[in-house]
Amino acid sequence: MATLDIDQTRNQARALLDSRIESVTALVKSRQRINDLRDQLVAAERDDKRAYVQATRDGWSAEELKKLGLEPAAAKRRRTAKRSTGSDQDNGASFAEQ
Repeated sequence: MATLDIDQTRNQARALLDSRIESVTALVKSRQRINDLRDQLVAAERDDKRAYVQATRDGWSAEELKKLGLEPAAAKRRRTAKRSTGSDQDNGASFAEQ
């Protein structure tokens, strides 16, 4: 039977673990980037909504803004996304009824 070297075995095990840690680290970084971009999107949509409301307060009608290609897009996208799943649709219906 061959003799096993404990140090060599430990080093091999560490190398395997290190490669696994690197891949999960990359996954965590990717997920965090997605979360950061989602947060930025939420902020941008909020700013867009405020700017649209300000434009209407400054005298622009919804129809005029629509003709310029400036519909209240952020609000419509968010409502459409919430209706895309069955559970959200049910929550939306019950929420609207309240």
